[in-house]
Amino acid sequence: MSKDHGPSIKNDEQYEELRDKGMSKEKAARIANDPNSGEKGGKADKYEERTKEELYEKAKELDIEGRSEMTKDELIKALRNH
Repeated sequence: MSKDHGPSIKNDEQYEELRDKGMSKEKAARIANDPNSGEKGGKADKYEERTKEELYEKAKELDIEGRSEMTKDELIKALRNH
């Protein structure tokens, strides 16, 4: 059973797993609070089906360096390798 991290964390279980993997509290909270993170079974849009702006925002959430200079294909590759 996961610990309740209060109302600021939407997915406590995911938050704990991310923290256990070494992510900062801020980054783990950002991902755990994203309604699209953690979707399974192909429910999330494929990167190729997203706009460059959507990919940029995801890269920003993950703090991928150099994202502002990347093409759509480069953003996809960076997201997949993150």
